[in-house]
Formats: sequence, C-alpha cells, structure tokens
Amino acid sequence: MTNSAVGLADHASYAAAVEEAAQAAAAYYATGESTLDDDAYDRLARGIAAYEREHPQEVLPASPTGKVAGGAALGDVPHTVPMLSLDNVFSAEQFATWTASLERRIKRPVSAWSVEPKLDGLAVAARYREGRLERLITRGDGTAGEDVSHAAGTVVGLPAELAEPVTIEIRGEILMTTEQFEQANSVRTEHGGAPFANARNGAAGTLRAKDRAYTVEMTFFAYGALPLPDSGALAAELAELPHSRVLARVAELGVHTAADTDVAPRTAATVEEVQARIEEVAARRAALPFGIDGIVVKADLAADQRDAGSGSRAPRWAIAYKLPAVEKVTRLLGVEWNVGRTGIIAPRAVLEPVEIDGSTVGYATLHNPADITRRDLRIGDHVMVYKAGDIIPRIEAPVAHLRTGDEQPIVFPEACPQCGSQIDSSEQRWRCVRGRDCRVVASVSYAAGRDQLDIEGLGTTRVVQLVDAGLVADFADLFMLEREQLLTLDRMGETSTDNLLAAIDTARSQPLSRVFCALGVRGTGRSMSRRIARYFAEMDRIRAADEEELQRVDGIGKEKAAGVVAELAELAPLIDKLAAAGVNMTEPGATPPPAPGEEAGEETAAGAEGAPLAGMTVVVTGAMTGALEKLSRNQMNELVERAGGKSSSSVSKRTTLLVAGEKAGSKRAKAEELGVRIATPEEFAELIAQFLPVDA
Repeated sequence: MTNSAVGLADHASYAAAVEEAAQAAAAYYATGESTLDDDAYDRLARGIAAYEREHPQEVLPASPTGKVAGGAALGDVPHTVPMLSLDNVFSAEQFATWTASLERRIKRPVSAWSVEPKLDGLAVAARYREGRLERLITRGDGTAGEDVSHAAGTVVGLPAELAEPVTIEIRGEILMTTEQFEQANSVRTEHGGAPFANARNGAAGTLRAKDRAYTVEMTFFAYGALPLPDSGALAAELAELPHSRVLARVAELGVHTAADTDVAPRTAATVEEVQARIEEVAARRAALPFGIDGIVVKADLAADQRDAGSGSRAPRWAIAYKLPAVEKVTRLLGVEWNVGRTGIIAPRAVLEPVEIDGSTVGYATLHNPADITRRDLRIGDHVMVYKAGDIIPRIEAPVAHLRTGDEQPIVFPEACPQCGSQIDSSEQRWRCVRGRDCRVVASVSYAAGRDQLDIEGLGTTRVVQLVDAGLVADFADLFMLEREQLLTLDRMGETSTDNLLAAIDTARSQPLSRVFCALGVRGTGRSMSRRIARYFAEMDRIRAADEEELQRVDGIGKEKAAGVVAELAELAPLIDKLAAAGVNMTEPGATPPPAPGEEAGEETAAGAEGAPLAGMTVVVTGAMTGALEKLSRNQMNELVERAGGKSSSSVSKRTTLLVAGEKAGSKRAKAEELGVRIATPEEFAELIAQFLPVDA
C-alpha cells in the first residue's frame, strides 16, 4: 500500500485541501457518507500535514492536523477522558520505526503487544453505573460527543445490565455486520427509503435516527475500558491490568468483544510475532462477516502505556496498521481527454459509479494512450478499479472473460481537445503542439505563484482578464504591461494598477532558481530548479548545457536531462523575451561550473566555496522566529542554498545541521539521537546574516 501524500503546491491548494478534508470528516463522522474513502482521506491529510511542516505560519484553524476525528465537531456531551484517534502506519518498515520510537520513549523494550482488528465502525463510549447502562456517546471531536442512548436497544453485544454491579465506561465500535447490512437495506427499502450506500453509512445513520417507523440491528465490539469518577476499587484494578486482561474483564461483564471472531485480539512478545499476526489478519479480511480497514497494535502493559503517554490527537502507545484499499469491478463508459498546463493531453476514464471504501468512484486515471493500447481497454469493458492511496482511482485491468462482443475501441483524439491544434504523439504522453500556449491562463498563473515569481495581486481571475484583453500571451508579457493599458480594465483603479506594476517590477529581480521554476520545465520543480540554478549560476549556461553536463546536477538522470534540453530549446523565445524585459538571469552567490573535462567538487558545483554553509546538508523544521519568522519553507531552503549549503527535508546521518524552530517535533528527536548539530532560528540567522533578505 502506498503511503504517499497529496502534493500541495501553494496556499490556495492547501486551503482547498483543508476545506475538502473538513467536509469529508464532518460527513464521515456524521453519516458515514464522505466523498473520500479512508485511503484518499489519509493521503489528503498527510499532504496537509506536509505543507504545514513546510509553511507553519500558514496553518489554518480548520486544519485536521492533530485533531481527533479530523476536527469534526459532533455533540456536546463531555467525555470523562479524551476519546482519541490513532496514528497510522502503512508498511512493515514504518511499523518497525514506530515500535523503535516507542521503546526509546519508554527507555526499555516492550515485552508484550496486543494485536487486534481495526473495525470499520463508529467509536462510542458506553457508561454503566452500578451495572446498568446509563448513557451511550459517540466520539465526536474527542472531547465531547453526541448522546445516542436512544439507539442502545438495537445494538447487539451491549447489554442493558452487566454481570456485575460495577461503574465503568466501556469503549468500542458499533458497526453493521454483512448480514445486518443486507437485512437493514431490505427493511429500509420496504419502508420506501433508499438503500444504505455501505455498512458504515448504515450504522452511522441508524445510530442517530430517532423517529423511524422501523428498527435495524447493529453490533458492538469493545476495545477498551476505563473507570468513572466513582468506580471505587475497580479503578485501581483497571489501572494495573494489561490491555489484554482489560478486554477479558470486559467480556466477563457480558460485553461483546472480538474474542470469538477469526481475528480475535492476540498478544505477542516480539515485533516479528506482531508482524506475523498482522499478515494473518490481513489474509482473513475478505472472508470476515464485518468490515475492517486495518490492525491495531498496542503496548499491552499498563506501565508501558503510562510511560508512553498520549498526544493531543492519539496515544503514543498504540498505532493503526492500515490495510490496502479494496478493489471493485465496474464498467468503462467512456474516456475524456483533458489538457494540462504544459499542453499534456491526459485521458481520464468515465466509470459506471461504484462504491469503494465508502466513496463513490466515477472516474479513474488512464495515464496515456500507450497505456490504453497496452491493456487493450475498450468502451463497455468491465474493469478492475482500485484506490491504492490515490485521490483519483486507477484502472488495474479489463476483465476479459466478461466481454460480450459489444465493447467498442477507445477513439483517440486527432486534434487537441482544448484548442484544435495538432497533437505531438512522438512520445508516450501526447502533447498539444502549442504547448503552454494552449493553456496560457494556467501557465501564467503558475509562473506568478508564490514559490515562483511571487507576484502579489496576480491571481487567476486577473490573469484571465489580462489574457482576454489580449495583453498577455505568456508570462514574459507581464513585464511589458503599461500603466495606461491596465487602467482600461474593469476593477483596475490607480491604486491596484500601481500595486500590480510594483509587484511585477519586484519580480524582475527574483533569483534565477525562481525564474527557471516559473518556466515549468517538465520534470523539474522548486528543489530541482534551485539545484540547476546553483550549479550553472547563469541562464545562458543552462541553455548551453548538453545532456551530459545536465547529468552532473544531483538528481538528473539521462532521460530527464534529454527532456530538459529539448524543452529549453522549445522555450528559447520565451526566455529571450524575459531577458529583454530585464528579468534577472543569474543566481545570487553561485559560481559557474568548471570548464569541460574538469571534475566538479561539491563546493565548486554549488558555488559555495568560502560560504558559511559550504559542504553542509541542512534541514529546517518547526516554526521560525526572529529574523526568519516571515520566511516560507521554500524561502528558507533558498537561503540555505544561497549560503552554500544543500537543503534537505529529512534528518539522516548525512545531515550536518538542523535548524529547529518552535514545535520541531520528531526531526529534532532524530537529530539528537544521531548527534546532529542543532541551531535555533536566531543562531542560524546570525550564521548566514550576509545572505538574509533586506527586509528580514
């Protein structure tokens, strides 16, 4: 299963992702009808978290990061103890890293682990007073939930009275088994209702319904218990019991657990035993009479849990090992052909809508025409669709044995779907011969973005206005705009015109790395653009470089080098226009590479000889303060490289220096473990003072 994250290029895409995640979380925890399945939500959340680590000053209040239930606020009944979520891992390697981190935290090996299924239901807390069920509460946002006591009578495994008159809170999941789900839909349709989309949706809706003319059954599985303020001797008993014994004690009280299922909780003494049990549970997933989306691993001993503690969102002694997404078969109804910012023509499959892990899938990526041909896909085919962590699902293969003979070949476009121009089909990825000119608004908006030329006040709406007025055909035209031209446009008064022209004028002096990034050369982004600019120092030298020279830049292989050379030749007229308009074509602090035939050392290649960070690999983490407070993470990385260093996003043995701001977190811990030098933002600013921006 992939553990990749959605890539968020700028604040606008980050804000949109936060909004999408908040809506998805609210829907998921309210009705189970989120438009994103678990994998898609996890990938979106990881993308949001990654962006926030890079841009801590831009974090929005609605962000799901660090919040239970993604920040979905549902209910107003306070929990006695926060009802937390779980952090996730997606591979054996990540799991091993987590276990090692836990053992470092508690300063001893974990001698006992509990391994249990991660049930795909709704977390609830059942409060019993003197043995009688008093209240049933959803998790909500972790601090307070919704009172759903009215539904308790429909939940199998949650008795109205315990076997002993104890006061206790039992926590667990309410779900519908496969049989209960089918029965619920039968009853629901008999009463004129639409069938539930999936079992989780059915459980969520049923748990909150109060005035239905019918009832449907659900099942409770306990996963823990804790004392209430007046639990008496039971409180001391629960405080010292291992987690596995707590579950056994709950079962003795007459509450249902997963102990009698094929994936019953088990204890293990080693990480290897845990991993073996995870694989056993995963192998039985398809045959289970209820849904699971992973395996939960917990430190079993109470002392280990106490010493590990909990964060604001999740306990540090437990983790959810997420399983791969399920696959579904549906029909391929058609193919749409979309044109991207650089003119790439990308096919997208139109599918007969299908439910995959709680979300309705109607589209899937098809990569390129060669991919379609290779797999012999046809309109009308039954196809296997999977969502292995991607927002846009993928088609795995046609199900050939289901073909009826009525399937039709997919018709490839003969002209650009966007502008009608010819198509360059010489490579696997087809492209409009007009390239960026085909999607000029997208191209110009990208170039003006924060991490490229950073032209304040030039959003997509303004770019559309400039293009429609015939004032801009590419982003070099921005530097040729005149005040009188702008004043003729709607909503462009003297102040806004002067502000925009000032921002454009400021952009002329951006470093070469940003100008190169604005070109949008395929296969390069912010980091690669900085490396290329630092190596060659001048645009003319980049343009003159052949494939062999380009391969001297860290991260550029033979194939990418060939693509960069070809695309720079194509972009020559645009680069000439930029130079003629006075746009900077050099990288501050960089020196040209050695003459042909000479070997470039790291310092020479980086133009860093004598610079304060010469030969150093620097990682920046946490929120910056002092002179660095207003700098974005991209600006910090630029600063590192101007001062002769190499920026990196992860701490390793090769890391020379960690700049640790506020809330530095795991990267600081790893740096301390590896003995990496750590500097505060103020110390770092003093070290590279000569390279700081004037306004920093």
